[in-house]
Amino acid sequence: MRVLVVEDEPALALRLQKALQAADFAVDVAYDGEEGFHLGDTEPYDAIVLDLGLPKIDGITVLRRWRQAGRTTPVLILTARGQWSEKMTGFDAGADDYVTKPFELDEIAYRLRALIRRASGHVSPELVCGRLRLDTHSGRVTVDGQPVQLTAQEFRILSYLAHHAGRVVSRTEMMEHVYDRHFDSDSNVLEVLLGRIRRKIGADLIETVRGQGYRLGAGAEPAR
Repeated sequence: MRVLVVEDEPALALRLQKALQAADFAVDVAYDGEEGFHLGDTEPYDAIVLDLGLPKIDGITVLRRWRQAGRTTPVLILTARGQWSEKMTGFDAGADDYVTKPFELDEIAYRLRALIRRASGHVSPELVCGRLRLDTHSGRVTVDGQPVQLTAQEFRILSYLAHHAGRVVSRTEMMEHVYDRHFDSDSNVLEVLLGRIRRKIGADLIETVRGQGYRLGAGAEPAR
């Protein structure tokens, strides 16, 4: 899953980026509201972490502009402001969740996973599609009850397919959601990794739909 962090404190932005990357997210970072708005308005993120006290354009204004433009990406507000009235302002502007500084880095990852899961229509942290089970919190994957060992990149690809099980996901969509904006989209790494995943979980679980993309769980509806 791909997320955007909009945070003007370089040290905190770096800590968030590293922690989220370690939690299997692809992460882009913006250091002011102007850049943050532009990225959130033009790139297909699965979730956004947004500080309120930003230079150039404040976080509340950025969020309102996204929502007015029809952007529905889940947004987690991150701020040192703790008053309830300020939290209400964030929610009224379109925030989906709220964390006050200081915070635990692991909490941000957990909250983002929950936001992304709910946005794709899933309630449980465990995504089930036929014989496949994928735990979004622990990173555990099993097929017919047997554990499957995946690399971080393989897990990220399979997780995106599991969140959208039963739907055809194009190559372009996959690349946009499992890699950051600096990745070379012309490389064949996605196809190589999909081949590895198929060998590990069973070739029948990921269907190639000619000319369209890939679909997880041919003939099996995801559990919700």
